[in-house]
Amino acid sequence: MRSQKSVDLSSFLIGMIAGATAGIASLITYQYIHAIFKQPRLTSRIVLSNADDFDTVEARALFIATENLRSAIERRRLRNNKTRQILHAGYRNFRESWARDFGFAAFGLLALKEFKVVKDTLEAFLDHQTEAGQLPVKLHSIGPVTRFMHSLFEREQPTEIPLRPKYLSAHGHPSLDGQALLVIAAVNYSREADDLEFIRIHWNALVKALAWIESSAKDPNGEMLIQGPFADWADSIDRRGRVLYTNVLYWQALQEMAEASTRLGFTDSAALYTQKAVQVVGAIQKKLWRPSLGYFAASDKLNHLTSSGNLLAIAWGLSSADQENSILDALHKADMSSPVPTKVAFPPYPMHLVALENRLAGVANYHTDAAWLWIGAWHVIALARAGRLDESREILSRMASIIVQDQQIHEVYAPNGKPLSNFWYTSESPLTWNAGMIVYAYHVLEQYIHSKTDIVSLVSNDGHAAGTAG
Repeated sequence: MRSQKSVDLSSFLIGMIAGATAGIASLITYQYIHAIFKQPRLTSRIVLSNADDFDTVEARALFIATENLRSAIERRRLRNNKTRQILHAGYRNFRESWARDFGFAAFGLLALKEFKVVKDTLEAFLDHQTEAGQLPVKLHSIGPVTRFMHSLFEREQPTEIPLRPKYLSAHGHPSLDGQALLVIAAVNYSREADDLEFIRIHWNALVKALAWIESSAKDPNGEMLIQGPFADWADSIDRRGRVLYTNVLYWQALQEMAEASTRLGFTDSAALYTQKAVQVVGAIQKKLWRPSLGYFAASDKLNHLTSSGNLLAIAWGLSSADQENSILDALHKADMSSPVPTKVAFPPYPMHLVALENRLAGVANYHTDAAWLWIGAWHVIALARAGRLDESREILSRMASIIVQDQQIHEVYAPNGKPLSNFWYTSESPLTWNAGMIVYAYHVLEQYIHSKTDIVSLVSNDGHAAGTAG
């Protein structure tokens, strides 16, 4: 039996260790919180503008979208000691560069002739390509918990910490769509900036990037990609298998690589990528087109009408003329563009497919019946391509009214037309993905109007707004 003295000594030591541990934990917590509070307070990114300075609401909205997009361009340092102009996904929640977000925003940046930031951001991702060919899902400097804490306490995220690559999504899956979008953006940049040398320098990296997609997800018995759950832009939804959206992006990446091959004089490569693209579009038509429903199904497992994949199929010419009108009619019948263009899916995905964290955070509808302006932008483009210019302009005008009302581009809108927000989550503003696509939609619609009608310019503001649209 131990003496009382030994018991007292043991208790003392245990108490001392516990006290020291608590003290160290308190110090670390204090330093952590103190570092957050040392950051500048978040400031509004509202774009002040005078209605009298613009001829139309559309011109004013384009000005706001352009300013929001350019405001997210910042010079950042990377772990390889290079500094580059980088496009951030946002300001409050996502002051970092996401492959997916940048891939879509690049369309707008190129319309504005912001070639430097597109080239720099592309090279930042290409600098971090793995030996196997995988490109990062994003380039970031702080973890998700720290990002949330900065947002919760209304503080700016630090930008002096070097950006580092992240290769898997929050659910542990690679990003097939982000990878394809970087390939598309690279070829599109080289074409729009007349910079063929860029593609020549990075050709092997782009070939490896596309090969990585195929080796990671290609159906060994077919031509389409098969993805895991929570693995595309709608990453709060357990949609797996042959997903329309992902395969349309894969098809477009093949198309772009065929076009780039032709410009480089690589005849064999052009033929190979063209052949693959033909096989993919044939498989999409065979496995996902639903004649009785009048649209492409969300996947081979889900018959939902999803706006993103269907609108991209129209905008990029995958669908036939009859299919274009059938899809657009289906979207209209489902009221997908009201009150904010355009909602994600109809009917909304069932709750058992929605990620648990979204349900707990009260944003279960984030990728279901919520609306995103980047999809609205593709809606504008798809309608224009189908020759339905009046409907295209009507949707663009509706988006313009929302943008002017808010004086900034929000991330996502609830079914009531207001930005999605609660205690746990505040919709990003501005979101460069949305802003860039809105700029691009203006640019494309202008081209269709000028090529198909005698209407002067959709946006005439003494060259102010119309000029910025490229």
